[in-house]
Amino acid sequence: MRTDAAARSSHTAHTPARGVDSPWVVGRVSAPGARLRLVCLPQAGGSAASFAPWRVIPPRGIELATVELPGRGVRSAEPLPGTLRELADAVLDGIAGELRQPYAIFGHSFGALLGYELAQGIRRSGLTPPAALIVSASRAPHLPVRKRISDRPDEALLHWLEGFGGFPPELRRYPAYLRYALRTVRRDLALAEAYTAPGPAPAGCPLQVLGGADDPLVGREGLAEWRDCAGDDAFGLRMLPGGHDYPFAHAGDTLDVLTQLLDQHARPSPARNGP
Repeated sequence: MRTDAAARSSHTAHTPARGVDSPWVVGRVSAPGARLRLVCLPQAGGSAASFAPWRVIPPRGIELATVELPGRGVRSAEPLPGTLRELADAVLDGIAGELRQPYAIFGHSFGALLGYELAQGIRRSGLTPPAALIVSASRAPHLPVRKRISDRPDEALLHWLEGFGGFPPELRRYPAYLRYALRTVRRDLALAEAYTAPGPAPAGCPLQVLGGADDPLVGREGLAEWRDCAGDDAFGLRMLPGGHDYPFAHAGDTLDVLTQLLDQHARPSPARNGP
């Protein structure tokens, strides 16, 4: 999980947002004639700013709708819900208007579990399902976490994060921001560690799983466990160059694969009645 701090350290410039953003979608990038909206959910400690590398080279024909969760970024003063399902319900309430045109969901690490639970909420609500749910670098939701990280002391948590590129080492020079960033990561990790989905229940749409070939946290075998969440829908698993932070460290490769997958699953546009 690459934190917001890591994203801010490595990328600062991005394409200006287009359109009118709600508090839930910050830094939207809309390609001319976009055929599909990609709702992007960040990793633990991340924010909409984590997707800044994608805004520099946005995928063709795809609108990026990067979600800003409570408790970080421009919403840092807002409390985080107490469970992952409550957070997913809040996200669904906040972005329901985004789902009135063809869309897909992408979630990285913590965002993958959140994306799965969001898809469950969409299915329960009878809303149009996503063209695809794309999950990245995460354990399958119906399997319990194997090792708790959130209750480690700050220095041990920081050492763990630095071990796979989750925090840039230079952040240690800014102790006040470091404490804030660690607090945000710890809260997200605690939500993820407490979450195990019943089932596994089908995602209700095509399910694509991505991972980093050198990811020390989640390997191919663990990613393959997501197959049980596909039900009768299409399932795919692909490994990309890089470690746990591959979507941002190898943004070009990742966006190429995402474009291919979204081309594969895109459906004809219905009559539009929303943004």
